[in-house]
Amino acid sequence: PGWWLANSYPSLKPLGGYTNDLIERLKFFQTWVDNGIPISFWISGIYFTQAFTTGASQNFARRYTIPIDTLTFDFDMPKDQHPKEKPVNGVYTYGVFLEGCKWDWETWQLTESDLKVLYSPVPMIWVVPCKKTELREFPSYECPLYKVSTRKGVLSTTGHSTNFVMPIRMSSSRPEAHWVKRGVAMLTTLDT
Repeated sequence: PGWWLANSYPSLKPLGGYTNDLIERLKFFQTWVDNGIPISFWISGIYFTQAFTTGASQNFARRYTIPIDTLTFDFDMPKDQHPKEKPVNGVYTYGVFLEGCKWDWETWQLTESDLKVLYSPVPMIWVVPCKKTELREFPSYECPLYKVSTRKGVLSTTGHSTNFVMPIRMSSSRPEAHWVKRGVAMLTTLDT
């Protein structure tokens, strides 16, 4: 119901799907409380994703005594999708979907969607803080990540969008314009 959404995380799910999603979020956080910091984080289950990623930057900045405003994020999709320990820097995240294309698990880059498939899973993403001057260069598409499929939001009092999370650079042998024309984006949650 609309009055729930006024006090909730963004969701386009029907009530049953919303309830299941809420239960999964609660389980994720309870596991975190009971077992300590997880090896990888279900980014879709985090309400204020920007605060979470800012925390990763702050940890990096403190560790190496670097001003936080000189940092940005680099992204990697590790081939080992089931790490046994946390990364030294940054965070492993999972639970994101691509719309408009898919991930090629053999060539390890973006590729065209399969026919009649709207959404496809994204591999675990390693969100790695780094100095802006040390950002890796590689053929990529800067893919926008949204919380829900409407791809629109409102700027909140913190200056962050209520829907847009961040751009994530994904490996691609095709030019960025190719994916922009297809409207490719990532979503933290599906509408079902």
